Amino acid sequence: MSRFKVITHVHTKFSHDSILPFFLLYRKCLCKRIQYIAVTEHNNLTGAQKFQEYCRQHGDKLKVIPGEEIMTQGGELIGLYIHENIPPMLTPEETVAEIKKQGGIVYVPHPYDEKRYKTVLQEKYISKLRDKIDCIECHNGRNISSEFDVKQNAIAEKYRLKKVIGADAHTCFEIGRNYMETEVPLDSAEDFLEALNTIKMYPAPCLTYCHQITRAARVVQYLKKGDIHGLLRTVAKKLAH
Repeated sequence: MSRFKVITHVHTKFSHDSILPFFLLYRKCLCKRIQYIAVTEHNNLTGAQKFQEYCRQHGDKLKVIPGEEIMTQGGELIGLYIHENIPPMLTPEETVAEIKKQGGIVYVPHPYDEKRYKTVLQEKYISKLRDKIDCIECHNGRNISSEFDVKQNAIAEKYRLKKVIGADAHTCFEIGRNYMETEVPLDSAEDFLEALNTIKMYPAPCLTYCHQITRAARVVQYLKKGDIHGLLRTVAKKLAH
């Protein structure tokens, strides 16, 4: 029986903290024999849609699951298999409703992470929305400590949620390290839900130097956009540490 290799939670040059170009992402995915990739830019669907078109123009050997990592008033949520951009800073309840309205998958990224506590979806919302959450990360490719995995798994178990692992890849070095395999082709949200019952997960430890690359990428993006305030915030944050 055929098995399909998938990576979820991937960022490209269309996110504020990545400069990963399409051609490099595409080549790395083919090299790693990845068949499905969920591109989830910060607060925009444009990157996923444009990469999907890029893949179609280059032989359609890599299938793109369109998604968006959305900052809500209570932390980040991911919507998969959506077709319209969902604006940031809605309430978590409103964001979930928007994802469901589009027939999408509600996916909780990094439910516990001391390093990124400002962007983690607050547990009170996981509890409140548990019946509408389709899956939750029990491992994130950017976890800097295995203790994060333990606590992420504990949250998934506590609320009896389906588990996935997220690459949270922002660089080419992270592509193919954290992945899943399924016997179900992931061509629709319904397929993804079915695959969650039997999916196999292959986690890998964080490449800590990729966090440094992300900081540099953020500076590059701010310079390209002429966003001096954003640049100063990044520098101030670095100096504070």
